[in-house]
Amino acid sequence: MANNHEKVNQTSEHKELLNEEAIKTNKNKETKERKPRIRLIPIWLRLLLVALLLVASLVAGAMIGYGVIGDGSPADVFKKSTWIKISDIVKKEE
Repeated sequence: MANNHEKVNQTSEHKELLNEEAIKTNKNKETKERKPRIRLIPIWLRLLLVALLLVASLVAGAMIGYGVIGDGSPADVFKKSTWIKISDIVKKEE
């Protein structure tokens, strides 16, 4: 029985030593200076791409909505008279 107890103590001591070494190596890694991350696409370009995609989806949605669903010509979306007509329908000015 004593031998088993001694083995358990040795293994627990060994585990504690390994944990202490792991903690030390983690602290050493944290203290090292990290390299600055070089982005493939800069943030300003990402924002610009998102804005352009939003505008493109708005135009495509208006063309599909007016041309395909609404029995009009998709190119009529870009005419001012179409938007005046739509705003008159929405406001119901008679």
